[in-house]
Amino acid sequence: MPTNIAAWLPPRHADLEVDAAPYTSPAPDEIVVKNRALAINPLDWIIQLAGNIAYPWLKHPFVIGSDVAGEVVEIGSAVTRFAIGDRVLGFAVGTDKDSNSSARGAFQQYTVVFERLASPIPAAMEFQDAAVLPLGLSTAACALFQMDQLGLQHPSSSPAPTGKTVLVWGGSTSVGSNAIQLAVAAGFEVVTTASPRNFDYVRSLGASAVFDYASLTVIEDVIASFQGRTLAGTVAVGRGSAERCADIVHRVEGSRTIAMATPNATFERLAETRRALPGILFRVVTSNVALRVKLARRGIRAKFIWGSSLKNNEVSTAVYADFLPGALAEGRYVAAPPAMVVGDGLDSLQLAIDTQRRGVSAQKVVVTL
Repeated sequence: MPTNIAAWLPPRHADLEVDAAPYTSPAPDEIVVKNRALAINPLDWIIQLAGNIAYPWLKHPFVIGSDVAGEVVEIGSAVTRFAIGDRVLGFAVGTDKDSNSSARGAFQQYTVVFERLASPIPAAMEFQDAAVLPLGLSTAACALFQMDQLGLQHPSSSPAPTGKTVLVWGGSTSVGSNAIQLAVAAGFEVVTTASPRNFDYVRSLGASAVFDYASLTVIEDVIASFQGRTLAGTVAVGRGSAERCADIVHRVEGSRTIAMATPNATFERLAETRRALPGILFRVVTSNVALRVKLARRGIRAKFIWGSSLKNNEVSTAVYADFLPGALAEGRYVAAPPAMVVGDGLDSLQLAIDTQRRGVSAQKVVVTL
């Protein structure tokens, strides 16, 4: 049996500690991946700083992390899509309440991944590039395709044009980068926002129109762009994005549904002092109440996205099995945003988390193994 080590998150929100970890064999519908690259998400430092509030079911020390890429070393008895030695990317969901397992966390040498949340990657694709995809891809897919969100038609290799447009606020983010590509692959046009330095980037992903999210006229500019367009649905990424999208949605033709990826309060101050937590939670609650009132008055339906909820419905298979393998192999889908490698080895993961928390633009922080 292989020897495993992990970057454990200890109690009291301390830095990660690298130590021995059990090697866990897969259940019938799981695979074990020997990790070659791991990517960082805001969720990782939020759990580190406020995990007992946001994720009270986790018992520390615990192995967190969502994004893995590596090689299959063991398969469950019911697995049919993978064989030992296959190169894959996978979405690790160990921190979910209905999973709640360090064996399914990303930040270790060997991670257990559900077959339905894994995809083969092309031979020419670097592991560090593949690792940027899982959580951002999954969150975007939940937003666009789940019936309790926008409920749009699924992506395919040759989508029929729908004649409708998806609005993606925050197109250069990890979720936004994937939402643009998935929406285009499902037959929709995309209007998005980004900073001017990322305009060419989001256009390269398939956006038809892009606007500066910081412009004083951005709301009116986006509304004007919908002359002659019908809104299929909206994905709101970034703090304050839901309010801005609401200002747009009620003035254009089409869907009045918003899939929200980001709360209105930020957790960054927790890195300075734990005493900031009550104020942050107060702002989360009050801003959400104010937003709900605004949405109700305008007849807009909005719901927060839980990025791993696709593991319990057909969207996981539609994306990870039916769409992504061929799309990556044929170059119809790119690993986005680009990887920014900050270190090698599990010892580099705390640096990577801190780097992500300080902020990156149109990049995904990655550690290789």
